[in-house]
Amino acid sequence: MSGTALLCLMAFCNTICIGAFGPLLPEIGRAQALTDWELGLLAGSFGFARMAADVPTGWLAGRRLGSTLALAPVVLLVGLLLLGSGGPFGVLILGRILTGLAHTLGMVGGLTALLRDHGGPSASVRLNTFEFSGMFGILGGLTAVGLLPARWGWSLSMLAASAPLLVTLALIPLFRRRFPDAPRPAAAAGPAGAQAASAPRTAPIVWMMFAVGAIMALSWSSVSQFLVPLRGTREFGLDRAGVSQLLGLAQLVDLVALLPVGWLADRLGRLPILAGVAAVLGLGTWGAGLGSFPFFAVGCALFGLGLAGWMLPLGVIREHTPLGGLAWRTGLYRVGVDAGIFLGPLICGFLGEAHTRVFVGLVGLASLAAAGRLLWR
Repeated sequence: MSGTALLCLMAFCNTICIGAFGPLLPEIGRAQALTDWELGLLAGSFGFARMAADVPTGWLAGRRLGSTLALAPVVLLVGLLLLGSGGPFGVLILGRILTGLAHTLGMVGGLTALLRDHGGPSASVRLNTFEFSGMFGILGGLTAVGLLPARWGWSLSMLAASAPLLVTLALIPLFRRRFPDAPRPAAAAGPAGAQAASAPRTAPIVWMMFAVGAIMALSWSSVSQFLVPLRGTREFGLDRAGVSQLLGLAQLVDLVALLPVGWLADRLGRLPILAGVAAVLGLGTWGAGLGSFPFFAVGCALFGLGLAGWMLPLGVIREHTPLGGLAWRTGLYRVGVDAGIFLGPLICGFLGEAHTRVFVGLVGLASLAAAGRLLWR
């Protein structure tokens, strides 16, 4: 099995639990008697763990890539067992934190491996294929939770839906062989070290990509991890299956659009395509957050189309980053992304249902502003 295929398989198996969590959030709140701010903290702690671990993981992946990838499923298993235990609030938070740490290990390690091994004109398609696998895993989690009997309860449903993680655990030896730990050459050793030491300053477009990634993450976490599950349940009377179908609609559109968007980006340029998907993401965020039920559903579809550009900022960063600094910048980029994943549901939870729409509307406006800035830079 090729390295790319292994990474895509890992992304699929490890992201199923992300899809499973969203539709179960209202049930968790009812079963554990949690307030909105506690639900926001529970959902956001996943992103907080990822944000805190991104830079250290980038450092680790640059030196011990095989160990980074092998740790991911082990830590994820521990986190899911704690989360699925249905224990006190502190135990749930710890489980959610460990799942976030595990996804950082898998995502930063996988992106580092992919970007190191693959450059050239089709890099956007390869990055989007990796993202496609992760989104397919999220869709699988959404589908599984929607099909499992409601009488199973949220904890058993989450553990059952996340069972494909066992495949990644079984493949750990293969990951270690395909991505062996090989320390990066010392900075002082030869021309490569001199090139790394004299790496150019971070270009303004790279900082712009950091900002765009953070906005997209803030939109994704606010809408899919908080707004759609709670608004769908409380305002529109949807059950677990109904929420899963709406979130699944966004994921399905994302899956259909991912590879065409990557193909277009390689041929027309990443920046104009990124501007287009950012504008669509802003409109979708507005629809899901502010509209009546028909606009709510259409917003979910547009939201999925906008997320098809999720990997394009990394392709731009790769164009302006020497190989020696790739793992570091990948980790740094993920800090902004995971800060958005952490802050989105946390802010929504503290604002409460009455004021969440205003916040989500501002996030949509920021996405539209980013699209305009990319077009007229």
